[in-house]
This record gives sequence, structure tokens and C-alpha cells, in this order.
Amino acid sequence: MKKEKTEYPEYTEKGVRYMMCESHYYMKCNCGGYVAVDEDTVSVRCSTDVLRTMLNMFPLEEKAYKPTGRPAGWHWMSEFVDKDGNVFHKGKEQPKLKGTLSPTKITPKKKTKRRTKEQILIDRHNKKKAVLKKARKKKMKVTDERTEITHTTR
Repeated sequence: MKKEKTEYPEYTEKGVRYMMCESHYYMKCNCGGYVAVDEDTVSVRCSTDVLRTMLNMFPLEEKAYKPTGRPAGWHWMSEFVDKDGNVFHKGKEQPKLKGTLSPTKITPKKKTKRRTKEQILIDRHNKKKAVLKKARKKKMKVTDERTEITHTTR
């Protein structure tokens, strides 16, 4: 049984032949559709379709983060000893000191609770009230000083 030849839509413009992408024809690809081809070309695939196929066959290696079990910033500590007894000075391993020191105790950073929108508004209002109160006191002090000066000069 012979496979039927599929003829893909094509057109010629200014002496250049354009043919519809194979995948676009079968609605598998949403590329631009037409590709410039030679006169004897039977079918064509666009660069988008080729790239997609190649990435499926040979995926790029992902540099995924793999946790070491050490705390953040351990390599900045002047001295750090991990669970296995490996000793590090500023991130550089000191094999001679392995197993001589006890593991570094790490205290987890205290997490702050996230404030609600209502709490943010209340805090903003209280801060504004405090600023206004301070300004009023300063103004009152200035006026008191003026009145004192005028009373003592008379």
C-alpha cells in the first residue's frame, strides 16, 4: 500500500516560492505558516516546529538548586562545622580539622507575621496622629514662649 502524497498550499511571489509548514497544515503548530523554499521541495517544516521537536528529543539540562542542608550564608561565617564534622573557614574546607569540633548550632531567623490591610491602615493612622500631636506641641511651645516674652517685657 503506497502512501498518498500530500500537496501543501503554496504560492509564488516575486520569483520566490513559499510553502505552508507541514505542522501548520495539520494544525499542530501555531507558527507563521509559510516558508520560502526551492522549486523541487515537496514539504517543509518551519524553524519553530523543528526547535520544538528537538527540545522534546534533547531537553536542556536544568541547573536545579539542590539543597546541601547547610544554612544560608554558611560560607560567609568565619568558622562553620556541618553535621558530618567538616570544618570550613570562610567557606574553605579545612580537612585537617575534620571531626575535631562540634557542629555549629544554627538558630532559625524569627519570621515576622504579615500584617493585614486593615492593620496597615490603623498603623498609618496612628503614625499620622503622633506626627500631628508632635507638631501641635511644638506650635504650642512656640506660642507659649512668645506670650511669656510679651508678659515679661510689659
